[in-house]
Amino acid sequence: MGNRLEKEKSPYLLQHANNPVDWYPWSGEAFDEAKRRNCPIFLSVGYSTCHWCHVMERESFEDEEVAAILNHNFVSIKVDREERPDIDHVYMSVCQAMTGQGGWPLTILMTPEKKPFYAGTYFPKHERWGRTGLIDILILISEKWRQDPDMLLKMADKVSDSIFAKETVDQVGKLDDEILSGAFHQARELFDQEYGGFGTAPKFPAPHNLAFLLGYWKRRGEGEALKMVTQTLDSMYRGGIYDHVGFGFSRYATDKNWLTPHFEKMLYDNALLALIYIEGFQATGRPLYARVAKEIFTYVLRDMASPAGGFYTAEDADSEGEEGRFYVWTPAEVKNVLGDQDGEIYCRLFDITAPGNFEGRNIPNLIAGAPFNDAGELTPETGETADHIGSLRERLFQARKKRVPPYKDDKVLTAWNGLMVAALAKGAAVLGEDVYQQEAERAVEFIFQKMRRTDGRLLARYRDGESAYPAYLDDYAFLSWGLLELYGATFDVAYLERARELTREMIDLFWDEEGGGFFFYGRDAEKLIFRPKEIYDGALPSGNSVALQNLLRLALLTGDQSFADLAERQVKTFTGNILEHPWGGTHFLAGVELMLGPARRIVVAGEAGKADTMAMLKAVQQTYLPHAVVIFNPAGEAGRQVERVDPSLSDQLGVDGRATAYICQDFACREPVTDYQQFVKILQQ
Repeated sequence: MGNRLEKEKSPYLLQHANNPVDWYPWSGEAFDEAKRRNCPIFLSVGYSTCHWCHVMERESFEDEEVAAILNHNFVSIKVDREERPDIDHVYMSVCQAMTGQGGWPLTILMTPEKKPFYAGTYFPKHERWGRTGLIDILILISEKWRQDPDMLLKMADKVSDSIFAKETVDQVGKLDDEILSGAFHQARELFDQEYGGFGTAPKFPAPHNLAFLLGYWKRRGEGEALKMVTQTLDSMYRGGIYDHVGFGFSRYATDKNWLTPHFEKMLYDNALLALIYIEGFQATGRPLYARVAKEIFTYVLRDMASPAGGFYTAEDADSEGEEGRFYVWTPAEVKNVLGDQDGEIYCRLFDITAPGNFEGRNIPNLIAGAPFNDAGELTPETGETADHIGSLRERLFQARKKRVPPYKDDKVLTAWNGLMVAALAKGAAVLGEDVYQQEAERAVEFIFQKMRRTDGRLLARYRDGESAYPAYLDDYAFLSWGLLELYGATFDVAYLERARELTREMIDLFWDEEGGGFFFYGRDAEKLIFRPKEIYDGALPSGNSVALQNLLRLALLTGDQSFADLAERQVKTFTGNILEHPWGGTHFLAGVELMLGPARRIVVAGEAGKADTMAMLKAVQQTYLPHAVVIFNPAGEAGRQVERVDPSLSDQLGVDGRATAYICQDFACREPVTDYQQFVKILQQ
């Protein structure tokens, strides 16, 4: 028999619908029941592709003994962190403050008034590996609640007051160039000179860190910043974190050399990684980076695209009860597919050995350093062609498709789709693939048609015909980012107008009038024990960081100074926080870099579709310009539509019927440029 989660849409909640634990979804009903019974809340937060969430479910939540203790002494609530990141943000802050660490599954014990008094992550059923057993914790807390509830209630008040005080204080600081150089120097200290990336195991890709360094190199000519980017891009691709058979990246590597991934694949990682590989290609011209980006898109469009539009959330690390089973090989398995001769070639190139590199089996990788040609194609010394190696990969891929695949979380999240829209749009502009633009546009239309309430309010999640949950800051900021990139790919002013309107709605819903910056959830959403403002750029850039860059770009694109004024106040609000740990706010600092300037505004005026106009537009799309925005002012009626966004464009028209570029920087504008070669030379300065 199922529990109350049977009626939910979340794949994660549905995974627990047949547990003997009497789960509630997060709801008024659950808290009312806890008050009626005068018992504490057991809150468990996770997501459908979380390995340790699965482990805790098998060990404890499917166990009758644990379920009996929970059902008798607690009201148990399950939350999908990807559907309710607001709840996750609040209680993860509690866990980190109380224990010094966080992660999923997140375990919280709290009062019926939602105030926590105990926090942790994964707990085994019984004590193991030095970790307290869940049963021991539950029995202890239930006895304390019966014998001395006032002690736990006072503790909950103290914890809540402490967290609230910490999370609601913004540290205003002085803004100058030193904050940027501070992040660069911190990156140098953390950089792994041998394998790339930063710090030791586990290693997360964190592409926004690389994007910051790439922009830092572009502005200052700092070669060491570029080296850190290219070495990391090369090493991640060579490692097992990249799926060399089916493409796409796993969430992170458990070791310092990127060999052993945590095998789950997340939509957001692949979106952000596609973006940085495209920017790496723009900056260096290395075809390998363009190829990796294309392969990421191959994976996403093949395996993660919903037929209705939009992109799915994630793929699990586990299949058939084992982590990574779908992805690993033995030499015998490879040769069974490819034959002895080709199998030997593949095994030699991709480190497939009898002893294995992962629990007796093998993760295909290129860490040993197989050579590449100038086109980024693998060129083994024995003379096999790149096409031949590609055919071997395809045969292995077709064979792998016959295995039991990992579970796919098929919900659509607005925020993560916004990131994929941004990546596909950038890919269309830089790599010249029309299908990327088409898929990005299809995802945008899906969100605007299916993921809004009747009053226009954006929603956060779609699954199985249902859209739910008022969208969070990340949803608005990331989708606006995607729309801005889509404008840069298509120069369709409708996308610019949508980004502007969505940003205005974001300001209305999330802006903190008193303290500055954006709250994580809207003023119209459910009120939790406090209202967080996220600034840390972790596995994902924060909504505040993305919003900062959106505001600055919109100010340059539309001439609306109110966006710039808000961005300046946002920077002042958070600079003190960033100064404490600059490397933890690299996406925010990329916005600071744009604000400090000089930023370029490039207007290309000319007839749409005409050869000279298209050549200029293609040149700006393919050039790495992290501190610039580009506007197309077409002749005729289309130009008048653009002028409605920025009336000043009425004075920036084509000269003598020729495509003309107007380049303004640091409050000064150059003479209009009509010569293509001169224009390209200026772009590269």
